[in-house]
Amino acid sequence: MTEYAKGAFTIEGWDQETFDEAEGAALSQAKVTKTFTGDLTGTSSTRILMCLTQVETSSAYVGFERFSGTVGGRAGTFVLHHNATADAADGQALYWAIVPDSGTGDLRTIRGAGQIIVDGAGGHAYTLEYSFD
Repeated sequence: MTEYAKGAFTIEGWDQETFDEAEGAALSQAKVTKTFTGDLTGTSSTRILMCLTQVETSSAYVGFERFSGTVGGRAGTFVLHHNATADAADGQALYWAIVPDSGTGDLRTIRGAGQIIVDGAGGHAYTLEYSFD
């Protein structure tokens, strides 16, 4: 049975380092920590690789995030795979998917995918469609 989770997260820590800055775009990596509220309750640790173009309205990132907490009353961990792009013409597209078989504890068989939504004030909300095998 498919279930739906929604809520918000706050970024508690952001440690970013540029490792390649040349004409066209800068490449950076960041370690990000978050706290989740809503249907996902818990914390996470994320590593992302980012590209910010010189136009500065276009960017992309990929990453992996280990969530630790509860989903639908079940406790454990799982890993999310991030894929995101943004530009002035098309706006933002921030997707994430649960890496199959990455779950532990009561979340061992979780599967799913969703989106991150950034509001005009910089707040972060999420949606996650998930199921258990």
